[in-house]
Amino acid sequence: MTYVLGINSAYHESSACLIKDGKMVAIAEEERFNRVKHAKPARIDNPDELPINAINFCLKEAGITLNEVKYIGYSFNPPKRLRNKYFSEDVEEGSWGSQAGEDFFYQKLLQVPQKLSEIYGVDISERFQWVGHHASHAGSAFFVSPFDEAAILVVDGIGEFESTTLYKGKGNKIKRIRSINYPHSLGFLWEKLSKFLGFNEYDASKVMGLAAYGNPKKYYRHLMSFVGVNTRGFNINHSVVKFRLEDYSELEKLFGKKRNSNDEIEQRHADIAAALQRLTEDILLKLVNNLYKQTGSKNLCLAGGVALNCVANSVIKEKTLFENVYVQPAAHDAGTAIGAAYFIWNQQLSSPRSFVMNHSYFGPDYSSEEIRAVLEENSLKFIEQKDIEKVVAKLVSEGSIVGWFQGRMEVGPRALGNRTLLADPRNPKIRDVLNMKVKHREYFRPFAPSVLADKADEWFRIPKKSISSDFMLFAYDVHENKRGLIPAVTHVDGTSRVQTVRAETNPKYYKLIKEFEALTGVPVVLNTSFNDREPIVCTPQDAVNTLLKTRIDYLAIGNFLVSRGENNGK
Repeated sequence: MTYVLGINSAYHESSACLIKDGKMVAIAEEERFNRVKHAKPARIDNPDELPINAINFCLKEAGITLNEVKYIGYSFNPPKRLRNKYFSEDVEEGSWGSQAGEDFFYQKLLQVPQKLSEIYGVDISERFQWVGHHASHAGSAFFVSPFDEAAILVVDGIGEFESTTLYKGKGNKIKRIRSINYPHSLGFLWEKLSKFLGFNEYDASKVMGLAAYGNPKKYYRHLMSFVGVNTRGFNINHSVVKFRLEDYSELEKLFGKKRNSNDEIEQRHADIAAALQRLTEDILLKLVNNLYKQTGSKNLCLAGGVALNCVANSVIKEKTLFENVYVQPAAHDAGTAIGAAYFIWNQQLSSPRSFVMNHSYFGPDYSSEEIRAVLEENSLKFIEQKDIEKVVAKLVSEGSIVGWFQGRMEVGPRALGNRTLLADPRNPKIRDVLNMKVKHREYFRPFAPSVLADKADEWFRIPKKSISSDFMLFAYDVHENKRGLIPAVTHVDGTSRVQTVRAETNPKYYKLIKEFEALTGVPVVLNTSFNDREPIVCTPQDAVNTLLKTRIDYLAIGNFLVSRGENNGK
């Protein structure tokens, strides 16, 4: 048997993935263990900033030690970064950080294999290899897809040097077609404008939610004054955006004063967000149409942080000639751990493909004994239920907010039914309650529906050319005659970020929704991630902590039901 370990920690969403003979054993993000959102390393020389917890989980899940792992892939190539930094003619003067900073980054990355060897007490130097960042993204998209051949588009902030790369995948190989290099970066444009709008660089999802409240026409031409769009893609005038600097002077000339995080959100901000969303869709359409012409494939795989834009993904589905579109659930940097492992297994070792990622449940799970012990340690009152799905469905139908903690944790930024907060989608007031009293977030943030896969097209306009919406990465129109029935999961623009749920991949969650349908006639529940403003909960103790500090009514953890009301006096 052959184990391959993939590791990501160069930028953010640090993670680890372990595969055995081509089958995925485990994957998890470091943030779920260290409880630091995005697990962004500040200094690579600190062992705690490598995804050690995630690596240890993967090894434990397989019942092996690092010494039994034959190949270790890291989803970044430091020599390639340094080579491009000094020798590429595309580098605009002043667009990079300092030479000293780049050299420091390079040297510390080179220490990764040594640090891992020291931590685990075994020399891994002969088994360790660097895998290009975008090659890892592409591998994470194609090698676990259901396609034998496909076009592949990777769009993020930056890899070693490229921000956008087009590939063709066939069998167990991917081949690069061309790249667009930094500073022409759609991902960084989203980060910069997210900060301009008063959020942080990781808040693209907030900007996407805000965009639905705006008019894209008002500021589209302003964006086009420094972003060029052509049939092959796009280019960005770095002298305006100044990615590496906290300088917004040129943007303020175009859009007005930068918003501070505590300032009121104005209509102007929503209009800027809407223009950015529309521009992104236009750029992606140019890229994928060009990719279609170059590959002739009917299948498309998307990866990179921009591939988490569910609205743009749906536009690609609806307005291109691609018949099938696949996005795996950890399309951001966490997924490069998947890609690094599969790039070695399929591309370098020429192993045949034998795995399709049709669900996201590859994280930690906990036994009833472990859960019971945590509840007792916290002196919580609980009842073990014989039919937890039916009990919770009734509670949700009566207006309760329930933390649903079951089975193996999902990977990726979306809760997909195992670390989820549940509420009644029919309740028009529940969205404000969740935003203000549970999630403590902005009023405009939408909530997503989980719907029985076999009933989804009765409630949402889902294109026929689709692999699945099981990963909540596409936004669809809610049928007009259904919008009044599920107002809590219908965004202001009439869309929903849909998760379809199948009995074969998550029978417990499917049964819960089925029970809710039996009570209400609605095969849909409101699903949002089980957290407040910290990473999604991972352990039973995390779930208890979030229960006690928020306005959640119940915790359904395994087959145990905990009522917050009964435990207020603890």
